[in-house]
Amino acid sequence: MIAETVCSAVAAAGLGIAAVTAYRKRFLAAARLAAYSLVPLGLVMTGAVEWAADTAFSPVAWAGFGVLGASWLLFTTTRAVERRGGGTRKERRAARAAKRDAMAPSASAPSLGPSTSPATRPESKSKAKPRGAESGDDFSDIEAILKKHGI
Repeated sequence: MIAETVCSAVAAAGLGIAAVTAYRKRFLAAARLAAYSLVPLGLVMTGAVEWAADTAFSPVAWAGFGVLGASWLLFTTTRAVERRGGGTRKERRAARAAKRDAMAPSASAPSLGPSTSPATRPESKSKAKPRGAESGDDFSDIEAILKKHGI
């Protein structure tokens, strides 16, 4: 009852201020003030204010918010533990084994340097001449890739 009265008074005061603003020939600002002033009145007429007031003073509603907060806390905590790699030892051991089995034992990483076996070395028709020890080493891999693709 009190909340509805306060909202109605706020709406009436806002409409009064909008009327004064319109009297001063600021019609756009007056229309905006009238729109803002009608929001609390519309909330009172739809019953939203009564529902909000009943919810705010209801111990059952606050207990429900507490239960929702606890469930959210449990959810985020379990997600954080899961992302850190938590879980059972069995799951971690299975993940490690799958990671080891996923890679071939004789695989080499191309970014670690040139291959030592001549079979995997790319064949080029003309050898690039290094201009210096440092600049030749830097660009020889790039030149080999470009030649391989015919560029």
